[in-house]
Amino acid sequence: MSFHIRVRAGALIIKNDSILLIEFNDENGLHYNLPAGGTQPGETLKEAVKREAKEEASIDVEVGPLAFVYEYAPHLNSNKFGDTHSLGLMFECNIKDGCTPRIPANPDPNQTGVRWVSLTELDKVILYPNIREHILKYVENKRNVEIIEEHQLEEYL
Repeated sequence: MSFHIRVRAGALIIKNDSILLIEFNDENGLHYNLPAGGTQPGETLKEAVKREAKEEASIDVEVGPLAFVYEYAPHLNSNKFGDTHSLGLMFECNIKDGCTPRIPANPDPNQTGVRWVSLTELDKVILYPNIREHILKYVENKRNVEIIEEHQLEEYL
């Protein structure tokens, strides 16, 4: 079964006025992303966030509230990131005690590192997507969106 919009889930991890980013070096040069990726069949958004944080930064996270939603619509962006329409849901997360971010044993082919970047230095790196201002506004205001999960709702009798 295929869908016209791919759902992605990611982790927004802020600690000591720095953000955890995944470093890549590919045909676009050196750039950074939040730990994120597509959901898999049978997986909730929060489960996807946990898996992606583990796969990309070797960490276990506690998934908090939904920080923001990012949409990539190829037809409105000259297909600059490919032709897959996607919706990214980024959750505020905390690293569980005892976990230290590091590059995984089997990283994606173009992943070259895991790096803490100071929020004051965020404008000095290339971040895909370019959501720097949104991240800084989120950190300043902490206004998040509640995600409602059906399995946690009260049943009618």
